[in-house]
Amino acid sequence: MRLMSMLAGALVALALLAGGSFGAPAPKADPIPAGDYRLDPPHSSVIFRISHMGFSHFTGRMEHFDAKLRFDPAHPEKSRVEATIDPASLASDNPPAHFLAMLHGPDWLDAAKYPAITFRSTRIEVHGHDARITGDFTMHGVTHPLVLQAHFNGGYAGFAMDPHARIGFSAHGTIKRSQYGISMGLPPPGSFMGVGDDVDVAIETEFNGPAWHQH
Repeated sequence: MRLMSMLAGALVALALLAGGSFGAPAPKADPIPAGDYRLDPPHSSVIFRISHMGFSHFTGRMEHFDAKLRFDPAHPEKSRVEATIDPASLASDNPPAHFLAMLHGPDWLDAAKYPAITFRSTRIEVHGHDARITGDFTMHGVTHPLVLQAHFNGGYAGFAMDPHARIGFSAHGTIKRSQYGISMGLPPPGSFMGVGDDVDVAIETEFNGPAWHQH
């Protein structure tokens, strides 16, 4: 009985999402509107990976971040994006005692002194659904250009069940932490005993935009 109840609940949820049952209209085919978009946190993530002595890639995540986007679908190269990350929100799976406090502390991110990591786009080059986004990236009090390779996953203008425009992107880039004054744990030349310099960042994000107006 419990299994049947769970299956029924799943079918109802799928029907609601698909808009195919219970009178829920499907997403409108209206063009995705231009305008200001805000991050949808439950459908967004910032994940990073860094080599640990070459044996594995330590994987962590940033839990508190925000972003805003000025989106121009007719001229996407004119779009602009800004993002802010709280460095004290760095988290990982199964951290040893005091490990995260060390990463938040003065030898690494020094979150108390530098309470924000920021990115502000300065140029967007578009190739179909892919884009090369160049921007000013600031971490640990240092700013350098950063390039993100992004893919536009699609979107819609909104509908009754989701009454705001929605768009989604996947992006990735690489940060060399030594350029930002974070050199703790770097292996000496010719050695693998340490933590890598390159930090690979993967971003999954959705944005909510202008409200949908029923015709």
